[in-house]
Amino acid sequence: MGRQSKETKLNVARNNRTYIHYLNTLKELAMSRFKWNNVPDTVDVRYLEMTLMYDGMAIFFKDDDIGYLGLQVMIGGNLNVYRIPIIRRAYAVNGYSKTLDENDSVIIFNNTLHTNTIMDLEHFALKLYECDRTIDVNIKAQKTPVAILCDENQRLVMKNLYLQYDGNMPYIFGSKNLDIKQIQTINTQAPYVADKLTETKNQIWNEALTFLGISNVTYQKKERLISDEVMRSLGGTVMSRYSALNERQRACDEINRMFGLDMSVDFQDDSSLQEITEQTLVGGIEDE
Repeated sequence: MGRQSKETKLNVARNNRTYIHYLNTLKELAMSRFKWNNVPDTVDVRYLEMTLMYDGMAIFFKDDDIGYLGLQVMIGGNLNVYRIPIIRRAYAVNGYSKTLDENDSVIIFNNTLHTNTIMDLEHFALKLYECDRTIDVNIKAQKTPVAILCDENQRLVMKNLYLQYDGNMPYIFGSKNLDIKQIQTINTQAPYVADKLTETKNQIWNEALTFLGISNVTYQKKERLISDEVMRSLGGTVMSRYSALNERQRACDEINRMFGLDMSVDFQDDSSLQEITEQTLVGGIEDE
């Protein structure tokens, strides 16, 4: 019982680590997508993007003592004709709080729907975790798992033999008194599906990148793709990108008009769509 409990705890820890790994990776990508330009030194862009990711909105304003700030916001009260809150309260974890309105602050929304990103990232992280851990189980099962039937007085001997087997030993030592004829085994013959699961995991990963607006090319069992196919596959990526980028650009325009600044924001992509079409797939991409 004690050993089973220990193994269960170990598996739970591995499950948690795998899920957290994918969630943190996706959060890093989400928070690194945009390059903010000419932002006042008192505004922490990392915190601003983190707030947008978790809350779906943030607020930009000028504090008389600190200067310009980008903080979390609580909304309430009356709405304008476009359902934007007129009264809003900026706050921080250290107790800072300031009541503002549409004349002295700008609400920055995370996307067109004004929703957060974290729930979607958790969705993708869970699916990636499920695939990854299933791959682990399937690969481990390729050691040809067996059920061993033996006499009670041979149990310890068989356990030691199996530990050598499970430890990937190239050879196994056994006692010359071991009666092989009295041992029965049941081979489970687990099918190898890790390659198919890996393909599925790659599809999920590409779905996550598309959701974040990050360039990727989805392909399956095709050595070459025509350029039109690649460009069509990038259509959803571009639309997802602009959903988030347009709201940030809109906020920059309002901030600049209200405070006389020159802020702007760009999508931080390290390659153009043309470079993606030329370099993504092994074997290259053909023109139609």
